[in-house]
Amino acid sequence: MSIRRVLGLGRDERGAAIIELALVAPVFALMTIGIVDMSNAFSRKLALEQAAQRAIEKVMQTTQLSTVQDTLKTEACDQVDGVNADGSCKNTPITTDNVTVTFRQECTDASGNMTTHTSTDADTFDAFTCDAGPTKEAKYIAVTVTDTYMPLFPVHFFEYNSTSRGYDLSATAGVRTK
Repeated sequence: MSIRRVLGLGRDERGAAIIELALVAPVFALMTIGIVDMSNAFSRKLALEQAAQRAIEKVMQTTQLSTVQDTLKTEACDQVDGVNADGSCKNTPITTDNVTVTFRQECTDASGNMTTHTSTDADTFDAFTCDAGPTKEAKYIAVTVTDTYMPLFPVHFFEYNSTSRGYDLSATAGVRTK
C-alpha cells in the first residue's frame, strides 16, 4: 500500500460516474426519442398500406351502390380513420382527397409493342380501346393513399417537407382486373 492511500491522499473518483452520466444521458435520450418517432412514422405508413390493400379487396368483392372510384376512396378512408356510429367515415386524419384511384390499360400488339393508357377518370378510361388486330390487353386499378406525418421533433433531413412541416407518406396497392 502506498503512503498516499494510507494518508487519504489517493485519487478521488466518487463523482466520475455522475459526470459520465451527464455526458451520455442526452445522447441516449435523443436516440430513444428518435426510435419512438421512427416507429410512429412506420406505423402510420403501415396503416396507409393496409388501407390501400383493403380497399382493393373490397372493390373486388363488390362496389355496392356507388362507382368503383368512390367505393375505393371511401373504403380507404374508412380503414385509416374508422367509422362513426351511423357508418359514415370520420374523415380525419385523411379524407377522400388523400386517395387517388388510377386506371391503366396496356395493349401489346403481335410484334410486342406496348401502348399504355392511364387515367384517373373511370369514364375516360372505359372509352379507351386497343387497336384492332391481334393484341393482348391488360387492365389495372391502383389505389394510392397519401398523408403527412408530423414528427415529435422535426429533423430536417431525408424527405422533410418544409411546407407541410412533416414527412409525406404514400402507399399504393393495385390489382389486375382483366
